[in-house]
Amino acid sequence: MAMLQPIETIPAPFRLEPLTQEEGGAMFRAALNLFAKWGVTDEQAAVLTDMPVRSFRRWKAEGPGRISRDGLARLSNLMGIHKALRLIFQESQRGYDWIKAPNAAFQGTSALAVMLGGELTDIMRVRRYLDAERGGW
Repeated sequence: MAMLQPIETIPAPFRLEPLTQEEGGAMFRAALNLFAKWGVTDEQAAVLTDMPVRSFRRWKAEGPGRISRDGLARLSNLMGIHKALRLIFQESQRGYDWIKAPNAAFQGTSALAVMLGGELTDIMRVRRYLDAERGGW
């Protein structure tokens, strides 16, 4: 009996390579700066990065350890949110403030509150909303 073989559906030039640990480390350092600009607490940052607060604080002080696939996806989506806000708002502070502002698109709660649901899909929901707003997709 023949085993099923995966069929590649994305042409090679458009296939994304997995993120490396070095790229993950750079995104983690960028996220630390972003969290400061957003006014996010260490406890909130730990939820966004899906790690215990003690681990987050250790990584913040000493540099990141090995970042899981989920962690890389979280960081990538946070960077995408930051990029979208920079494209939408000419004044960067307005983008930083937007994260905590009530938003009708999220039933009157803030984007940060949505992301603090703790799931990767919560972060992705905010990113998809911003990408749609700026015409990214």
